[in-house]
Amino acid sequence: MLRQMPKQLSFHTSLYNKIPKNHILKTIKDTVDFSFLNELLADSYCKNFGRPAKEPALMCKLLFLQAMYGQSDEKLIEDASLNLAYLYFLDLNPEDELPEASLLSKFRTTRLQEYTLDEIITEIVRQCVEKDIIKCDTVSIDATHIEANTIRKTPERLMKHLARNIIKEYTEETLEPLENIPDEPEYKEIEDHKEAKEVMKDYLETVIEEAEKNLTKETTSTQNAIDKAKEIISDPKFINQKGVRSLVDEDARVGRKDKNKDFFGYKAEFVMTTDERIITSVRTSHGAYIDGTYADEMLEETKKAGIDLKEVYGDKAYFRKNILDIIGELKAKAYIPVSKMVYRIDEEEFSYNKDSDEWQCSEGNLTVNKKYFTSNTKKGFREGYKYYFEMKQCKSCAKHDKCAKKSARKILVIGLNTNEFYEISQYQKTDEFREKYKKRASIEGKNAELKRFHGLCRAKGYGLKSMSRQSKLAAIAVNLKRIAAIVSSLPVNFIQDILVFREIFGF
Repeated sequence: MLRQMPKQLSFHTSLYNKIPKNHILKTIKDTVDFSFLNELLADSYCKNFGRPAKEPALMCKLLFLQAMYGQSDEKLIEDASLNLAYLYFLDLNPEDELPEASLLSKFRTTRLQEYTLDEIITEIVRQCVEKDIIKCDTVSIDATHIEANTIRKTPERLMKHLARNIIKEYTEETLEPLENIPDEPEYKEIEDHKEAKEVMKDYLETVIEEAEKNLTKETTSTQNAIDKAKEIISDPKFINQKGVRSLVDEDARVGRKDKNKDFFGYKAEFVMTTDERIITSVRTSHGAYIDGTYADEMLEETKKAGIDLKEVYGDKAYFRKNILDIIGELKAKAYIPVSKMVYRIDEEEFSYNKDSDEWQCSEGNLTVNKKYFTSNTKKGFREGYKYYFEMKQCKSCAKHDKCAKKSARKILVIGLNTNEFYEISQYQKTDEFREKYKKRASIEGKNAELKRFHGLCRAKGYGLKSMSRQSKLAAIAVNLKRIAAIVSSLPVNFIQDILVFREIFGF
């Protein structure tokens, strides 16, 4: 049962005068109004029955402290009971009792949903906009990789463990050994990796087949183990080492850092204001996540917080037609370098005239015709345009044999959006774009801060839900720190003066 606890000041609160006025926690508490947390989480508690619960605002602020200072549940409660700044931030009297450490884990897993943390981030950002802490209308978007809290295993090793789980569950439930199964293969002695996978797959399928012959209504655990094994090995990505790589953390996946390096774990994607460096939205996914998949949701959350977007910055991974369209629909301008993966025109050989819809080659020949085409190849469906150069000039050109090869004239085959991308590429060569694009660099420092000081280099738990909760709490922690830094640098009573001014004049 959720009950509003009275906050009567005790005689001992005079001890809080010992906390320096510029202490980070004092600045945060005086700037951010956390009262919305009780209302936000009220529906997750029973209103009329049960024992009185600890206030959601108190529990959330404990988790914020934990994310800020990187402490375990037990260490956090121990320090909070002795640290005056912690107690002041928690809105407690010095003599008040703190919740048991075990309640933190329960609250974190049963009360805090992903959408709840999203709403907390949005509300804190909204307050910053209202108090003029956030003034800029530009944001950056980027993703950072996070290592899983377990090692990745080969398919052979996973299949070995899947088979052992089935045998173990069967033996425990029936009190009899599983018969008619061959000895476990020594897959490490097989030099050919593909052969080793086939041997272990055959062995696992034999174990499944023999176990299924003796299943009854009572062998539910064995059935669950079999179903799990079937689900994993039926995925084509599993054998190709792109699917499940750990039975401890089945959500983690192998992703790429660059062309030569990979990692096993997750990706967290952030939208951040470029000037104030405050995170406005967070999404977390597996390691094989394609950057920008949730760009529309994240930018909408940013607008919901009250930021009027004018510019969006990103790296080459975000140069895709759908993302550019999303930014355009928000009436913002995209500052994203052209990616060679989606724009493959050699600009030293070809240039485009938008007004006449003509391409010109380096020898001065112009296109005279244009046709839309579609094709189905081994690489998939493709559509675009074919531009045909003027035949007579093409035949007399010195580069004809090299350029047109077997054709009578050069045919320039381009993608559906190449003409639009060409215009973007020309703007990106200007000094204006280069100067503007420097703003994106601020998000790299934020990623480094999250990894180095807030544990986002490695997952603390297992599974996507746990990882998402960790990344969003880390984002809230760095936001609170940044808010304190900004407010501390402002003139005395600046925030209060702004609020009074708005109250008097009605805006």
